[in-house]
Amino acid sequence: MPAPIRLRELIRTIRTARTQAEEREMIQKECAAIRSSFREEDNTYRCRNVAKLLYMHMLGYPAHFGQLECLKLIASQKFTDKRIGYLGAMLLLDERQDVHLLMTNCIKNDLNHSTQYVQGLALCTLGCMGSSEMCRDLAGEVEKLLKTSNSYLRKKAALCAVHVIRKVPELMEMFLPATKNLLSEKNHGVLHTSVVLLTEMCERSPDMLLHFRKLVPQLVRILKNLIMSGYSPEHDVSGISDPFLQVRILRLLRILGRSDDDSSEAMNDILAQVATNTETSKNVGNAILYETVLTIMDIKSESGLRVLAINILGRFLLNNDKNIRYVALTSLLKTVQTDHNAVQRHRSTIVDCLKDLDVSIKRRAMELSFALVNGNNIRGMMKELLYFLDSCDPEFKADCASGVFLAAENYVRDDSVPNLIQLITNSVEMHAYTVQRLYKALLDDISQQPLVQVSSWCIGEYGDLLVSGQCEEEEPIQVTEDEVLDVLEGLLVSNLSTPVTRGYSLTAIMKLSTRFSSVNRIKKVVSIYGSSIDVELQQRAVEYNALFKKYDHMRPALLERMPIMEKTASNGPTEIVQTNGETEPSVPDTKHPPLVTQPANQANDLLDLLGGNDVVPVIQTTLPTKPASAGGELLDLLGDLSLSGGPAPAPSVPISQPPFLLDGLSSQPLFNDISAAIPPMTAYSKNGLKIEFTFERANPNIAVITIHATNTTEADMTEFVFQAASFKLCLLSPSSNIVPALNQGSVTQVIRVLNPQKQQLRMRVKLTYTHKGSPVQDLAEVNNFPPQSWQ
Repeated sequence: MPAPIRLRELIRTIRTARTQAEEREMIQKECAAIRSSFREEDNTYRCRNVAKLLYMHMLGYPAHFGQLECLKLIASQKFTDKRIGYLGAMLLLDERQDVHLLMTNCIKNDLNHSTQYVQGLALCTLGCMGSSEMCRDLAGEVEKLLKTSNSYLRKKAALCAVHVIRKVPELMEMFLPATKNLLSEKNHGVLHTSVVLLTEMCERSPDMLLHFRKLVPQLVRILKNLIMSGYSPEHDVSGISDPFLQVRILRLLRILGRSDDDSSEAMNDILAQVATNTETSKNVGNAILYETVLTIMDIKSESGLRVLAINILGRFLLNNDKNIRYVALTSLLKTVQTDHNAVQRHRSTIVDCLKDLDVSIKRRAMELSFALVNGNNIRGMMKELLYFLDSCDPEFKADCASGVFLAAENYVRDDSVPNLIQLITNSVEMHAYTVQRLYKALLDDISQQPLVQVSSWCIGEYGDLLVSGQCEEEEPIQVTEDEVLDVLEGLLVSNLSTPVTRGYSLTAIMKLSTRFSSVNRIKKVVSIYGSSIDVELQQRAVEYNALFKKYDHMRPALLERMPIMEKTASNGPTEIVQTNGETEPSVPDTKHPPLVTQPANQANDLLDLLGGNDVVPVIQTTLPTKPASAGGELLDLLGDLSLSGGPAPAPSVPISQPPFLLDGLSSQPLFNDISAAIPPMTAYSKNGLKIEFTFERANPNIAVITIHATNTTEADMTEFVFQAASFKLCLLSPSSNIVPALNQGSVTQVIRVLNPQKQQLRMRVKLTYTHKGSPVQDLAEVNNFPPQSWQ
């Protein structure tokens, strides 16, 4: 066969192709010639043909048929053949092909070759595509080369060791003895690869991290020598000595100093030197400074050093390079929560970035601007952000508008409502002025929900002062009772009102029934909302309707004006927190509306109505109180309250109810039915779980059953859920979802069963819980209720 064309000629020919089809035809023709050449037993041109195949592979054409030829070249004694063979193996083979297993012996032989360049080829190939099996078989040879005195081989062996550790982490300890002297090497190539190896080991093993922390002083000396050394043409890049090694050392110091005070202290000075002595006019210096900033922010560095790091990022924002500005904004966004005040100093520069033409920079600047908003700068920042919203691209408008809304919402906190109410209550001489000003504010704008809630509360509390036309602080307004009720009813139907705001409004209207003469109008409003789809609003309306019907004699006392409040843990600041650079009081969050809070004695008496805790004297003037049950109660289970169009019976699943208005009232004076003692009963006993029922008669139509779940086994029963099905019943929230082991406690839960027909009680029970890691579910029927519980 004629000699195949050379690689240069093939490249020249392919470049003359005018179309893709013409190029494909040339490649196919040459591939056919290469296949024919491979079939020859004595192939003098195998190296040339494999080189051409590699070029075709880089152009995207299939070259897999040359894999075995690469192995033959690797086994050759010629260095030129080995070089092309190993290059072909790295490009055409990976650990998914079985062919690569045949290379293990060849690589092992070459790792022990007398020529360092052949050894280097084998190390490069193993570090590039060695499988787990190959790494296990050849790790010993790599470890030997890591200890050699040859710098050329040591740097390649270090990189190969990195690949071995990634493939087989358990071999990490094998390389530990060889790392002792790596950082003492003068050769920068060996130092660089050694730092890479140490970084890999520290990232993968906490034990290695502890072991190598003692090397921090040595790494600091190396970095200091790089900074202070004079001009070195071999390592100089734009006037900076070996920036690649500096960056690698900074990354390793970041890992070693993280969460360690001593290591962080040892590197604080050198980080300050790097930050102040590195030239910023070239991109190389900026790369080192950026890595320095990341290290400072990640370790336990001094506060002054952190400010220096953020100032470096601030200078990056003034750079003409868009990439540097983007990196600076991203880094500042990550650090704004921990060093907010330092970032705030660069607020004007950050806001200027909103005007940048680059889309990515504008987005990062917008996100960072919202993160900087606090109570001190919200007016100025909102002005800038609203201007940006008006002029930005459509793709930013949705996110920017949402951010503006959330920022405003965050700084009109929910806890400001009860705090302001308390302040108003305690300022007795200002009640008339306050209710008048808040009423005017409601007429102007009802979109600010916290303001609407406070206004509604004040109108309900001091509505008589509003319509009296008396105010010493300013000229009183002339307003009628109907006008005030029109405003509050408008809040109930407004689309801007939240469910919490509607609750405030309805309660305010109810309070005005004792302050205004328009009682019939108020009764109609309350009765309408007794069938509201909002459960909370419906509950309030049904309770208030019951006050008008059966408890009207109690209404004036229950709805009298709130006394002066004392600041307690539930409505006053309890701790100081840092919010976007401001020190402000923090109030514990609550899932219920601000007026619905738990008093210290855990009773839920009349809190929806009165909005406070000091209600015991009011209740005791008419009826004695009893401890409230855990959770709320369905009003229809309280007795014959003549509710028309009321809610359907509650489902028989445990639900968390808000406190009810009449929870604290004793049923004895209302029904005059003192039942005889009802004996308890065991409803369920199986697998160590025992459930007992105790009984109480709330009135002739209602049976109150309290379950007591105990556990005699040696392990807790977690995720405990008790469900029941019977007549109309309400299953209240349990005291816990964990039944303690060895009878060391119990879970209690209250069931109220409505049984006006006096039928024999029957109940189906479903129990689910987790015991010793295994889920358990069981069904049972309870039919042996004592007659006193239902007759």
